[in-house]
Amino acid sequence: MNTTNNAVIIKGNKYGIIVVLSPDEKFDTIKELVAEKFKESSKFFENAKMAISFEGRDLTNEEQREILDIIQENTDMHIVCVIDEDAEREELFRKTLEQRLMELANNTGQFYKGILRSGASLEFETSVIIIGDVNHGARVVSKGNIIVLGALKGNAFAGATGNTNSFVVALDMRPMQIRIADTIARSPDKPVKEEEKEAKIAFLEDGNIYIEPLTKSVLQDISL
Repeated sequence: MNTTNNAVIIKGNKYGIIVVLSPDEKFDTIKELVAEKFKESSKFFENAKMAISFEGRDLTNEEQREILDIIQENTDMHIVCVIDEDAEREELFRKTLEQRLMELANNTGQFYKGILRSGASLEFETSVIIIGDVNHGARVVSKGNIIVLGALKGNAFAGATGNTNSFVVALDMRPMQIRIADTIARSPDKPVKEEEKEAKIAFLEDGNIYIEPLTKSVLQDISL
């Protein structure tokens, strides 16, 4: 039994405990030792609400669940959460969280009221709704979407961090340049025939930027 004395070590403070498990012992032995050690120390954890983490041994989800059940059976401790020490999984969670936060930011947006005159440049962390015109020589950059409740005659850059689902909408769409993520569309060198003003949307599909009338069916297809 002496060889297994240190196969399970419990470290703790008033906020949580770390259970250090030997990687060399059989899992059945580990389970027996966990039951024994937590039963012996149950009075220290009586009615405590604790966070727990495991070190020293890679556990499958099933093995982790078995050990948690053993701890619950042998103490009155309430395990509030399990702290994951897996660095790769933590990095994956971080990236997923950042992506979700970016999507949330893209969907919330903010308003700007006023005319952007030549030389003006505005940059937004979120989607933006501009109440006014964006004149020739003005520039709007957004990490999300750009919606102009007026005339877009300057430059618009949506999806500035690479979001290819971003789009640009304007009530009067006559931009000098539209960029979505890494794709750029410029206005023709020769002015086109004056068209009846109507709301249009510019979006990215298959590596090309398309500008179409903003109809109800198009609105339904927009991916936010």
